[in-house]
Amino acid sequence: MNQQVEPIQRMADELSKLPGIGRKSAQRLAYYLASQPVESVRALARALQEGREQIRLCTRCFNYTSEDLCAVCKDVKRREDLLCVVRDPRDVAAMERMNDYHGLYHVLHGILSPMDGIGPNDIRIRELMDRLQTGQVKELILATNPDIEGEATAAYIARLAKPLGVRVTRIAHGVPVGSDLEYTDEVTLSKAMEGRREL
Repeated sequence: MNQQVEPIQRMADELSKLPGIGRKSAQRLAYYLASQPVESVRALARALQEGREQIRLCTRCFNYTSEDLCAVCKDVKRREDLLCVVRDPRDVAAMERMNDYHGLYHVLHGILSPMDGIGPNDIRIRELMDRLQTGQVKELILATNPDIEGEATAAYIARLAKPLGVRVTRIAHGVPVGSDLEYTDEVTLSKAMEGRREL
């Protein structure tokens, strides 16, 4: 017989809907929240609600922002002739952490996946093509994941962009720095061989 306190069960049910939070983790978090001062839990709930209400898409690149343009698009020091295409805003955050890229972004908010019924009209490819039509972008960097859908999306976009005279490049994939070849899978090794460069 389940002796779970109903409000804790409701909290655990909602928390378990978050990605990466399993049933046990959700229950642990629910019990933790139940042990916290009410004002701390209110502050968390307020931050979640207000954050979600204030977040919108950048009108230019479709990254998350709380204003019309995101911080990257507003930065006048960014190269406007360099455009990196990514799947979602988390990828922008990852690229920005390396502090090496100084161009702009375009966030697709998905990838092509015919098996899931996601086609070109379901992600922001049309908006990308509109940006490329201006002639301002000289190089388009395709930075989708190296899985089947990511590769298919990159190939599809490359086919559309090349006739516009835009240089289309793909981020390299291969063996991560610091790893051992003996533990690297065959697909990763194959990509590393394909992406080799002259020294």
